Amino acid sequence: MSELPVVVIGAGPQGLAAAAHLVERDENVIVVERGQGPAAAVSEWGHVRLFSAWPELTDSAARRLLEPTGWSAPASGYPTGAEWVSSYLAPLADLLGDRVRYGTTVTGVARQGRDKVVDGGRKSQPFVVHTVDADGKDARLTARAVVDASGTWGLPNPAGADGFPALGEKRAASRISYRIPDDVSACAGQHLVVIGSGHSAAHAVLRLSELARRDPDTRITWLMRRGVATRAFGGGAADDLPERAALGGRARKVIESGLVDVVDGFRVSEFRDVEGSLTITAENGKEVAGVSRVFALTGFRPDLSILSELRVAVDASLEAVAGIAAEIDPNIHSCGSIGATGARELTQPEENFFIIGAKSYGRAPTFLALTGFEQARSVAAHLAGDVIAARSNQLVLPDTGVCGGAGDFDTSGGGSCCATPLVQLQPIRAAVV
Repeated sequence: MSELPVVVIGAGPQGLAAAAHLVERDENVIVVERGQGPAAAVSEWGHVRLFSAWPELTDSAARRLLEPTGWSAPASGYPTGAEWVSSYLAPLADLLGDRVRYGTTVTGVARQGRDKVVDGGRKSQPFVVHTVDADGKDARLTARAVVDASGTWGLPNPAGADGFPALGEKRAASRISYRIPDDVSACAGQHLVVIGSGHSAAHAVLRLSELARRDPDTRITWLMRRGVATRAFGGGAADDLPERAALGGRARKVIESGLVDVVDGFRVSEFRDVEGSLTITAENGKEVAGVSRVFALTGFRPDLSILSELRVAVDASLEAVAGIAAEIDPNIHSCGSIGATGARELTQPEENFFIIGAKSYGRAPTFLALTGFEQARSVAAHLAGDVIAARSNQLVLPDTGVCGGAGDFDTSGGGSCCATPLVQLQPIRAAVV
């Protein structure tokens, strides 16, 4: 099987990094991407600015490949998603050339001639990656190894608090968005609701608050599942990601200014259409009425359906790679202590199959690009037979650089996803419903 390529699923930051490391090691690699261009998922949130600075957003092998072409890594600043693509990810994809195949959606991965149940001769069989193109034509790619870097962007969590869509959520789909809004001018004068307590929700609240400043008839309500609303503001000056700290500070200010009403401890159970607007009901009976538009930003989950015929070890609660789940559990994890990031911890029962990037973290919201680049480096070294490099750990994170994200986890039962204690804030103006 040595003549067969390594197939990488996803031409996002980690998929392209994995390809760069494999190319640097003279390995045959094919990257398949569902979008029509590189980093299609990043492009969908191109208007959002990242917390990480430029030095933390480029992979080492990618830089080594790009620099001889005259490209230079931006030295400082915090790019938007669109700037990340145009200034780094697109040039890297262009350099990789026809190794990257766009408009190719993976529908399944299996062992050739073996379903999940069959033991006999399994390890000696290559992988078969089932794909379909934009015209609906299906095809198969044969591979000696597969690296799944497909991310979680395509599968947002529903607004329902128990992990399933709330009653009426699907019927209200035309009025519920699961993405951070960009142009919200058409929402002026409406009652807008944001659901979630992570950084994506804070981004949305800030974007909508700009509209409320211009149009006093615009009403914004922020619904949080947690009992303590102040968790959304992060660790402040103790956070080694200053842009993330600044986001929390801005969110606190707009709430204290009265532009945003906060309802915490609100676990969505139902959406009802009442005379042309939505009424949102919580598990405890609280209601928020007269809602025109909802932005449900409650995190993402991995799509494991394409792996249904592989033997894959994932954590029962996080749906993360089993080997790293204990290190990243946001119910108990202390920031800055990530140690398990390499091929050894990412190893699956299916030899030479790896999940890297945000998908490796499952539902945990604590993933950083730096972690993914280290995963890509280690896995590529393993696939190239460089055991020493694969087992080394070259990851250096900010002290509080693995806390928070778009998820919405309960920590009321004890434990924390931050090593830095939160400052006790004064009571916030909250909506009474």
